[in-house]
Amino acid sequence: MKYQLEVIAFTIDCCRVIEAAGAHRIELCDNPCEGGTTPSYGLLRAARGRVGIELAPMIRPRGGDFLYSDAEFEVMKSDVLKCRDLGCDAVVLGLLCADGTVDRERTARLAELAYPLDLVFHRAFDRVRDPEEALETLVGIGCTRILTSGLQPTVTEGAATLARLVEQAGDRLTIMPGSGVRSSNLAQLVQQTGARAFHTSARTTAASGMEYHNPSLQENLLHVRADATEIQNCLQVLQEWHLNRETNK
Repeated sequence: MKYQLEVIAFTIDCCRVIEAAGAHRIELCDNPCEGGTTPSYGLLRAARGRVGIELAPMIRPRGGDFLYSDAEFEVMKSDVLKCRDLGCDAVVLGLLCADGTVDRERTARLAELAYPLDLVFHRAFDRVRDPEEALETLVGIGCTRILTSGLQPTVTEGAATLARLVEQAGDRLTIMPGSGVRSSNLAQLVQQTGARAFHTSARTTAASGMEYHNPSLQENLLHVRADATEIQNCLQVLQEWHLNRETNK
């Protein structure tokens, strides 16, 4: 497998920038301040209609923890079906039990509904009590990727754990490091973890284009944008590593 780069998008404009910059996949979310939640139907439909690279929407009905009520689980089931019907390539989700284990039963049910889409377990994985056990559970369910920072706030802090998970997973599923992946540390992460797929926000902010501002309202009107230069720099790092591997075979 060649090295792959997934980039998170929160708007339709981000999607276009990410594809044009050459990334391999978009993780589509809403609500960056909540860490990402399920995108609206309108955004899903527009993104699928306007970009041709892989599209992996987040299935997360709210921010906070990953212990969901029955009503929230019903929402997740509906959203999975919506993504499948729209022709998305994967769904990104994470469900835990109160004891810190993967919610096997519900995750398996969502995997059934999502088929034939890829199933990605997101950074809920970083809150499990036993990552090796959780990985085996997800292999058994049929998960294709795990997005994780190695159970630490950032991938640089979790690099040793990530390397162990990559080795344990083998070719059964893909361990995809994410949280703090930047072009400046990507070469080191490739070397330390042995991972072949990486997740980055490549995020920047843009000021409002409004000419008129109500002086009585002081909210910050910055909005999230994708940084095309950072994406291209990450891709350059991965391309160099791929060429080095091919040369040294």
